[in-house]
Amino acid sequence: MNKIVWLFVLIIFCVACNSDYLPKPRGYFRIDFPEKKYTNYDSLCPFTFSYPVYAMFENSEDSLTDPCSFNIVFPKLNAKIYMTYKTGKENIPGYIEDCHKFVYKHTIKADAINEKLYIDSLKKMYGVLYEIKGNAASSLQFFMTDSVSHFLRGSLYFNTIPNKDSLLPVIRFLQEDIIRLIETLEWKND
Repeated sequence: MNKIVWLFVLIIFCVACNSDYLPKPRGYFRIDFPEKKYTNYDSLCPFTFSYPVYAMFENSEDSLTDPCSFNIVFPKLNAKIYMTYKTGKENIPGYIEDCHKFVYKHTIKADAINEKLYIDSLKKMYGVLYEIKGNAASSLQFFMTDSVSHFLRGSLYFNTIPNKDSLLPVIRFLQEDIIRLIETLEWKND
């Protein structure tokens, strides 16, 4: 009986040694991105910008008190940009500080936070695009202001658990759209 057990162990050992098994890498879904096309956003709000045609607008929780606060939704990418508009000459520095605090709350999960300044004194556009790297809840945030009376803030969120490896292609795709929004943003004449 003892010989049969040893023979069985020897056979298993020999078969296992001849196997060329390699663990398979973790796979992710293939994402088919839509073609880049843009249209203009122009409403009763005191600003205009270009946005992608594959995006939709929805009311935000603040829409009842401020109709110029809304969400830009990307249904096929499971993403949403929360847009908040504020006005008030004396409040602009406070809004900028609040935006900075919101971004840096992500330092717990972020690997790094990069800031890109936007300054166009002819159009009266000043702002920052924050690129939050890592498994943070929000990967891109920005604000734009005329430093006098207009303040527009946006933050990108996904309706999924953050995973920097699987979300990175989508983040890069939407970053182009956010940069286009920032660069085409204009304040309407008061």
